[in-house]
Amino acid sequence: MKAPITPPPAREDADPSSQASSSQGPSTQGTSSSITLQDIAAHAKVSRSTVSLVLRESPLVAKRTREKVQASIKALGYVYNRGAAAMRGSRTATLGVVVYDIANPFFGSMVAGIDAALHQEGYVSFLANSEDSPERQQRFIERMREHRVDGLLLCPAEHTDPNLIHQLADWGMPCIQVMRYLDAPPFDYAGTDFRRVAEMAVNHLVSLGHQRIAFIGGADHSVSHDRWLGYQAALDRHGLAYRRLVRGNGVTRRVGHELIKSLMQESPRPTAVVCHNDLVAFGAMLGLRQMGLEPGRDCAVIGTDDVEEAELGDPPLTSIATHPYAIGEQAARLALRRIANPGGERESVIMPPELKIRRSCGSPDDASVATPPQH
Repeated sequence: MKAPITPPPAREDADPSSQASSSQGPSTQGTSSSITLQDIAAHAKVSRSTVSLVLRESPLVAKRTREKVQASIKALGYVYNRGAAAMRGSRTATLGVVVYDIANPFFGSMVAGIDAALHQEGYVSFLANSEDSPERQQRFIERMREHRVDGLLLCPAEHTDPNLIHQLADWGMPCIQVMRYLDAPPFDYAGTDFRRVAEMAVNHLVSLGHQRIAFIGGADHSVSHDRWLGYQAALDRHGLAYRRLVRGNGVTRRVGHELIKSLMQESPRPTAVVCHNDLVAFGAMLGLRQMGLEPGRDCAVIGTDDVEEAELGDPPLTSIATHPYAIGEQAARLALRRIANPGGERESVIMPPELKIRRSCGSPDDASVATPPQH
């Protein structure tokens, strides 16, 4: 009877995440399964821990060092088994992204910024559209947790329970709130100063001679609340008594179209409107035209976000740029910093808004007769 064959002992520092690659063939360096992290470290003249960070695609490793380690990995024929590493609790180089309206061009630009920043670090994103439903949002987040995403970029749905942020912390899932926010600071956040956005819009319209300035569009969440506060603070600062804040049911073209038609039936009616976003502004300009009124002459219109279509409109839309692509980039980079340092101090990245003046608000000469005839 033959004695059982005893396999040779594994090398003490061998990484179980490596695997043999049949395409490598014979090699003077040995098979992938026999290559250790220490072998790679010696070849690249770096520490074993640096090699480990490179394999886990950590943002902490400098680009030049990372490239040197990757060259050694290739030269030695080492193959990293990502699945085995994930089972041991390593990172997956994935990030969950949850927004509430992917059809909004603002979020298209923001997600492009997120992906650009993640691509530089070897990460990919899982994108979900909550449609402003907390229940749908929760289902996506739980599924992302099952797929072991390393972190979450979240633009919270309207009426989201603030306890969600604490739940994510209990799960050990780093969360960066983007644009909207829940609970009280400190928390990780990337966005813009929405109070300042509304103040800039009102200040511009006042500089053109307007005194009856309305605000249209919005919903029950932090971004709308901040805009409304900025609108009212600016009117107070200029000593203007007229104020009409009409929320409507959402922040779409249809909402802008419906609200402007209703608003322009009032007496006195506004000579200018600040819109929650550019989509609401586009709808408002269409509604004015259908009433026989000219945007920029009979009623000034100013939007928020400065999406690409704003510059191409008729008339081109004056808008407060909020730089969604840059916000996406900053949110992704903040997420990577938090993943690398979970216990670090919370960060808030605020991109400054910028006024883009075009023809939808007319000119100072037009504003001198900014009270249109009543129909």
